[in-house]
Order: sequence, then structure tokens, then C-alpha cells
Amino acid sequence: MRPTATLATLLLATLPLASIAAEPEIDRGEATAQAVGAAHTLRTIPEACARLEGMFTGQAADPYRFAVVRTSPNCQPRTRFVDADKAAPSVAAGWILNDRISVPNAACPSQKAVVEVWRKPGDAVPPELDAQGRARIYLQDAKEAAAGGRRAEVAVFAAAMTVDGAPCGG
Repeated sequence: MRPTATLATLLLATLPLASIAAEPEIDRGEATAQAVGAAHTLRTIPEACARLEGMFTGQAADPYRFAVVRTSPNCQPRTRFVDADKAAPSVAAGWILNDRISVPNAACPSQKAVVEVWRKPGDAVPPELDAQGRARIYLQDAKEAAAGGRRAEVAVFAAAMTVDGAPCGG
């Protein structure tokens, strides 16, 4: 009985931590079913000046596409959006499962796209207000802080997508 318990413990230890973090910070129901070829916004992340946009393609090899789209050329992001494949977000690396968005395919009820949004908190804080009530960053102070290794890390977002369910004809 002891080898079985050790094997079970080993198997649990090798599972990806992303699957253990089953509950996202944002609790939302399933989205409205979307038609093939109709681009739709999955979520907007204002602090990253980005929105997640998706579309069912109707192709069996690539049934759903999603992209991170900049919301405005004038927007100044306070966080970064990084590629989930390169960042490999996981609970062990300090990432938090922020949101899970499930979008059914209107033309194929057995199929849905699932987009997981991960967030890694940073320690950057806005500067204190000066006597005139403005938050100012002085170049020389910022250079000295960077040279001394006191750079604050900004929050980071990443999104990964999977398609669940049986494929439909096409």
C-alpha cells in the first residue's frame, strides 16, 4: 500500500500548477454563444491599454483565434501584457489566475473556447504628490534608483487559450 501512496504523491507533484488553481479571481458565467466569423471582445484590461479579441474560424485545424489588441494609440499602459507561451504563468512562479472566459460556438454547441487571463502583481506604486498636488518623477532620481537596483516591477498580464469539446465539421 505504501508504493501506491508514493506513486500517487509523485503524480500529483508532476501535475501543472495551472490545473490546481481552478478558481479565478473573477467569477463569471459562460459568455453568449458567438457565430463563426464574428469578432468579439472577450475582456478589456484598461491598465494594460489592451483588449482580448476572439473569433471562431470554422476551420477544424484552427477553430478559434484570439489576439491582444491595443485599445488606443494614446493610452499609457501602467502594466505589461506578455506572451503566455514565453512567460509560462503558474501559481508557483507567483502568477494569479485572474479570469477564465468561456465562449461557446453558436454553430457548434459541443465546442467552446476557454481563455485564461493570468496576472502577476508588481510592487510599483504611484509617486507621492508634491506640494502642487502632482505626481512627479524626476529623471535624475529615477536614474539613481535604477543604478542602485531599486527599480519597481510593474504588474504583468498574460492570456492563454484552449478549445474544449468535440470538433465540428469543416
